[in-house]
Amino acid sequence: MSTPAPSHEALEIRTIEHIPIAERHGRASQLFTIWFGSNIMLLTIATGLLGTLVYGLSIPWAIAALVLGNLAGGVVMALHAAQGPQMGVPQMLQTRAQFGSQGSLLVVVIVVAMYTAFFASNMVLGGQGLSNLTGLDETLAITVIGAISAAGAIFGYKIIHAMAGVMSVVAGSLLVLAFVMLLAFVDLPAATWSSGGFGWAGFMGTVSLAALWQIAYAPYVSDYTRYLPRDTGVRAAFWATYAGSTLGSIIPMIFGAVLGAAFPALDTVGAVRAGAGPAGAVVLLVFVVGIVTTNTMNLYCGALSVLTIGQTLRSRWQPQAKARSVVVVALFVVALGLAQLGKGDFLTNFVNFMLLLLCALVPWTAVNLVDYYLVRHGEYDISALFRADGGVYGRYNVPAIGCYVIGIAVQIPFLSNALYVGPLAEALHGVDVSWIAGLAIISPLYYFWVRGLRRSSGARATTPDLAEAEGV
Repeated sequence: MSTPAPSHEALEIRTIEHIPIAERHGRASQLFTIWFGSNIMLLTIATGLLGTLVYGLSIPWAIAALVLGNLAGGVVMALHAAQGPQMGVPQMLQTRAQFGSQGSLLVVVIVVAMYTAFFASNMVLGGQGLSNLTGLDETLAITVIGAISAAGAIFGYKIIHAMAGVMSVVAGSLLVLAFVMLLAFVDLPAATWSSGGFGWAGFMGTVSLAALWQIAYAPYVSDYTRYLPRDTGVRAAFWATYAGSTLGSIIPMIFGAVLGAAFPALDTVGAVRAGAGPAGAVVLLVFVVGIVTTNTMNLYCGALSVLTIGQTLRSRWQPQAKARSVVVVALFVVALGLAQLGKGDFLTNFVNFMLLLLCALVPWTAVNLVDYYLVRHGEYDISALFRADGGVYGRYNVPAIGCYVIGIAVQIPFLSNALYVGPLAEALHGVDVSWIAGLAIISPLYYFWVRGLRRSSGARATTPDLAEAEGV
């Protein structure tokens, strides 16, 4: 597959093709800023707020659950970081190596739906925040937030890294200011620190939401590491990503948990403005801008996934920057419609969406990571990923597809949310451990299934020819 000439302009020319070694640049430390800066925003605060406001936990128990969930989910998320420098292609295109060229389509379609929904959720909160600050009509404000995010996604990789780098400093500083104002200058209700309590269902529900917050990034972690030099170390990529994403999530979530206990009658936007006291307007403005950064990432990766679907169906198609721009605009229009439909009952819709999403993502991430680290040890035939027949990976990989279906099935009895409570969740008094069961069952199942097939056929792991990969 031929590639366009490299560009040093702000507009990213490349889309889903392999990034040649000669064009690789950057350092692993940049992964800290992109994940730290992009997580400090209103939706992260809203997630922390759920621990006290929806699940009824006391502030200490909510903090414990949020920290535990982020630390656990962050391991899964950050393990994907090393795949980008090694393979040089977007995360969802890599999925062809596990599921086959055609078999990967189901997962990629789900990911497109997921990031479109995340984009819509962020537009709602960002629009509400902008409307609160400026008095703009809420529908218009939602549209403005989405349009600015779409512009960033059209420009692509360099702009997104630059935006997140700036937000790491600005939003990080304002988050510290918000905490100072909340604890030192805001007259919190007397019941703030004594409200709520402990319940296993609420505790595990909060842990699950926090873990999913991290796992939900997994389908696009490599999208932001694929330009890094191929010799970027696994440990360096992992720790920079892990530290940035967990710290950038835990701190604003804790802020949200306190707000949920202090201002249960207010929505997220109102609670942030009230919690930051005299600095409320400035803090809210920065967190609204933070939403633009994250939404740009969601839309960019959704667009790359759509292009991956298109290239799967037409293997000779070579999508360029213009194609990415068209897809970005189309996804923006769809997400805008979803935002308008769901803004009336935002928190309930968001919780249900997140918990169902967890069920769909867990088996994919288990298969992907086991295949990369334990089966193929990071060695892939990159040229085969762009072939219509999947090359050595084929059109359909039965173990991966089978494990994905089984992974969803084994989680269903453990699910516990407003839409469905499984029999095993009922036996556990409403505690949802579905994602833990999914990871624990699918990871070894896929490993031994693939190893068994390899032994029976005498197959060996395929090692890519780097020279061939460079010519993709």
